[in-house]
Amino acid sequence: MSEEKSILAQINDPADLRRLDIEELTALAQEIRDLILQVVAENGGHLASNLGTVELALAVHYAFNTPYDQVVWDVGHQCYAHKIITGRRDRFSSIRTAEGLSGFCNAEESEYDCFTTGHASNSISLALGLAMARDAKGEKRHVAAVIGDGALTGGMAFEALDHGGELQTPLIVILNDNKMSIAANVGALSRHLMKLRAAPAYHRAKRDVDAWLQKIPGVGPLMVKALRKVKSAGKYLISRGILFEELGYVYLGPIDGHDLPHLIELLEVAKGSDCPVVVHVRTQKGKGYAPAEQNPSRFHGAAPFCLASGYEKKNDQPAFTDVFGKTLLELAGQDPSICAVTAAMADGSGLKEFARSYPRRFFDVGIAEQHALSFAAGLAKGGMKPVAVLYSTFLQRAYDQLMEDICLQQLPVVLAVDRAGVVGEDGYSHQGVYDLSFLRSIPGLTVMAPRDGVELSMMLREALIWRRPVAIRYPKGKADQGLPLPAPVCYGKGELLREGRDVALLSCGVMAAAAMAAADILHRQGVEAAVFHSRFVSPLDESAVISLASACGGRVAALEDNIAEGGFGEACAGALRQEKADILSIALPKSFIAQGKRDDILGRYGLCGDKIAQAVAGKWFAK
Repeated sequence: MSEEKSILAQINDPADLRRLDIEELTALAQEIRDLILQVVAENGGHLASNLGTVELALAVHYAFNTPYDQVVWDVGHQCYAHKIITGRRDRFSSIRTAEGLSGFCNAEESEYDCFTTGHASNSISLALGLAMARDAKGEKRHVAAVIGDGALTGGMAFEALDHGGELQTPLIVILNDNKMSIAANVGALSRHLMKLRAAPAYHRAKRDVDAWLQKIPGVGPLMVKALRKVKSAGKYLISRGILFEELGYVYLGPIDGHDLPHLIELLEVAKGSDCPVVVHVRTQKGKGYAPAEQNPSRFHGAAPFCLASGYEKKNDQPAFTDVFGKTLLELAGQDPSICAVTAAMADGSGLKEFARSYPRRFFDVGIAEQHALSFAAGLAKGGMKPVAVLYSTFLQRAYDQLMEDICLQQLPVVLAVDRAGVVGEDGYSHQGVYDLSFLRSIPGLTVMAPRDGVELSMMLREALIWRRPVAIRYPKGKADQGLPLPAPVCYGKGELLREGRDVALLSCGVMAAAAMAAADILHRQGVEAAVFHSRFVSPLDESAVISLASACGGRVAALEDNIAEGGFGEACAGALRQEKADILSIALPKSFIAQGKRDDILGRYGLCGDKIAQAVAGKWFAK
């Protein structure tokens, strides 16, 4: 479509949307889908969910006076159409790239993004807080939360729903349901009843009738109680939204989330309510792109792919996640007590084949990381060998359960911490650069970091034998780091990869490859660096660290893809506190790290071979 004929080219903010008719809005939806497909095919990103919420984003900004009316998008992984129509169309091609747009909502980018997001199930809490602040200030703005059926599996969402039902302030919860099979609710009568149920006069009348009946001497309270019982029984028989109704919400829906006229109409109805409302919207993941419609899981978080075929543009090298999944599958075939627990990340965590092969030993608990770890603790107490697989960034949500329900009990749960360290394009909310700091602080937890896929497999095998709480953290990316085969894993002991007398490079996890590269560069400069791969962050191989520091004149550099505070470097410094050692910590800064390619981010913060060599030479060997 030429620039002159493009409707999208004329949309610079939501006010421009409101001048369009339904036919133009429908055409605009297709243009937005085409743009999303083109950009995600090139950059990668969350495709299926974004294709499914194009009409929803248009309807929300058409019905609400944003940004004065406030809309909170849960997770934010489905916000691409929202970004495109809120002044970021011209920059959309930069999404998920360094210095470009975030792949999630980002309050620094736009006033239309109420919060910087990335984790699930918090939108109703955030929106309810906004609504109560609105009430306190006497404002008239509408507040809405857009939450998916997946995010609704998180316990925090129900905590907020319960509180909102108690407060009874106007709040609109838009449930984006892209999985449940629910019959369409159509027809003039249905629409009329929805309007009636949301009308303030209807709810005032209900309250007035209850109050009048209560005043009838003797029988009034009994009549009210009887009527409520009859009403409740009827609702259980006829209402699809009984859960929300019982929590104190008006329930509207379900509605076809791709039917723009009806969707806009229902949002207008919801705006007129003087109490909280749930608008139930059914959408199709991958809408408009056949490969994503047929396989929405594969296109949830897609790598760059060929638009014509749908095939990803990537090499055949196995990733750490692949090695983990294959090893766990093999071990489960040998031991019927091994089971796997994940929090809505079966495909992304490498558990797809495990789920297919051992369905009775595979547990996907939904987006409920706290429950996942307590559930795993119960499995372990009952005699099973649970392996709980969580992304590093989501493990943060279950710190208390890890400490209280697993480690305090000393239960043999193996925690597979995927996507540890720098993740890359998902940016601020997804970088797994804090896990070493909070895992090291927990008594009784063994923390390991493999240098490559072979060692990950070895560590997983050993962890299931030790029968104690163990965390194994590994990154996103290729598992082959080009290193020699590792020695057998011995509890609490590291591995000397290279001898040297001038400086000791102590590496954590995949930093071993960067340390070896730095040692090669330093060797060409006449500096002989020893390289020690720690393997264990807790307990640290303190005797080996002390011995190496002594052999290298007290010159020690600690390398980690974690923030410096509380991390591997501090563990090494603690081991050497009684020694005359000069320690250089090369780690990530205590900050939120923006999106970009993983290797570029590591290089930016000095965690690549040449930068490490430069830092070491500059500190001790500059001429």
